[in-house]
Amino acid sequence: MTSLKQDIKEKLSRLNVFEKIIVVNGIVFLFSFIALRLQGVGASLEWLSLSKSASETLSKPWTILTYGFTHYNFIHLFFNMIVLYFFGRSFSNLFKEDLSLKVYILGIVCGAFTFLLVYNLFPSGLLKTVGPLVGASAGVRAVIIFLCTYLPNKEVRFFTFQFPLKYIGIAMVLFDIPGLFSQNSGGTVAHIGGYVLGYFYAIQFQKGTDIGQFIDQIIGYFSAKASPLKTVHKTKKPSFAGKKKEEFDRFTHQKQIDLILDKISKSGYESLTQEEKDFLFRAGK
Repeated sequence: MTSLKQDIKEKLSRLNVFEKIIVVNGIVFLFSFIALRLQGVGASLEWLSLSKSASETLSKPWTILTYGFTHYNFIHLFFNMIVLYFFGRSFSNLFKEDLSLKVYILGIVCGAFTFLLVYNLFPSGLLKTVGPLVGASAGVRAVIIFLCTYLPNKEVRFFTFQFPLKYIGIAMVLFDIPGLFSQNSGGTVAHIGGYVLGYFYAIQFQKGTDIGQFIDQIIGYFSAKASPLKTVHKTKKPSFAGKKKEEFDRFTHQKQIDLILDKISKSGYESLTQEEKDFLFRAGK
């Protein structure tokens, strides 16, 4: 048993952040599927899904996040996760893992607040007949639009066609608009929240501002609480520009990545030298 547990832990540690998100979504779907079957006809996932009622959401605040990891059927889960997997590979090759997690999480949260805002401002309008919200679509769309905004001219290939990444973002938004008048209008409203978050995050990140930095502080706080306090005596290490060597190396490494990404954003991926392409490939491993 111990060996199996260690094997699972080791394999999970090798996954990138998007693959871990896919695993979590799969586990939640499995447990939800079992729970629904045990509850019988008329069962729901109200303890995980997001209600359009502000008062109900205040009584279950965790649903602002958990709805984004919940799916009622396998097809819904499959399409969300397959899109996340393919775009997540590009994201993970270009950016640090903590950034990708923040964009995804904030996309889900922004989708939730957009859904709540629209219904509570217009309770007899667009979302009148819509039930509780579930699905990772807002987070997935935030990731895609972040990429399309940050690297609009990066060339992507679809079978024999090749076109700039920005056209994927434009097409997704245009194809989603009719959904506002469908039975899934609630999901489409949440999608728009994801689009807005992804676009705004990318614009601010280009300016050097990480709007999701507070998530790092929250994670750091709970990590410190979970770790026992230890007294460690360290040998003083030489500093580089006022920083430790490891910090200095990480800084210069990230700076070089940022410069290359900026070049891609302005002139396209093909403008990179072979050395820059090789460096970016190694950095994404």
